[in-house]
Amino acid sequence: MDRAEYERYCAEITAQTDLLREAVRGADMRTPVPTCPGWNLGQLLRHLGRSQRWAEEVVRTRAAGPVAEDRLNDVSGYADEDGAFLDGWLAEGAAALSAALRGAGPDAPVWNPSDDLSLRTRFWARREACEAAVHRADACLAVGAEYRLGAQAARGVLDEWMENGAHPEAYAAEPGRPALLGAGRSVLLRASDDDAAWFADLSGAAPAWSRTAREAAVTARGPLTGLVLFVYRRPAPGVEVTGDEGLLDLWLARTGFWLQ
Repeated sequence: MDRAEYERYCAEITAQTDLLREAVRGADMRTPVPTCPGWNLGQLLRHLGRSQRWAEEVVRTRAAGPVAEDRLNDVSGYADEDGAFLDGWLAEGAAALSAALRGAGPDAPVWNPSDDLSLRTRFWARREACEAAVHRADACLAVGAEYRLGAQAARGVLDEWMENGAHPEAYAAEPGRPALLGAGRSVLLRASDDDAAWFADLSGAAPAWSRTAREAAVTARGPLTGLVLFVYRRPAPGVEVTGDEGLLDLWLARTGFWLQ
């Protein structure tokens, strides 16, 4: 990731957050979010704002070890939120995170959940841009608003997904779990509205991915925005699957280990 791409992710954090704020402005914060079972709209926004503040603390303090995240997903106490308050609160958190990332630059060594310090602040810039983009989809689905991601933003989300699939936890053999890797196994994500493609080769000792279009055991084809929604198990109109659907389901489940 070069400096220009890093800056784009920093800008994307605030841009996606602003689009989310616009989509839900005036909505009832008690509206259920179907794609985040058990949460309403206000709780979803609390979660996103907390995630951004958590990342901001990691970056600002140049944390070398884990920063407590115990409140990140526990939003049970926020079932009846004030939308006007959350609007400003979200804007403030996104701006602070973007400023912290820009101040640190892409190469500052800071902790991240994988404990791989070589990922540096670049990890947080992309992770939080993707987090805002995906949760904007959740909010739009909840209130019935149109959702579309720009091509660069969508590519960033899918790049991150592929990289997560190369993490040992995504493919390591475990008792009682079906094996992901095997001869002839591969997955292709192919954009129908762009020349982009992502190929995951699952036939070796570890997954290997590339941005290429190759024949695969299973292919998911659709618009870029739809592919993002598809891998995150959100409703994804326009995405068609051909080939070994069982392998695709297994790959999505294993690659999304970090969401569980």
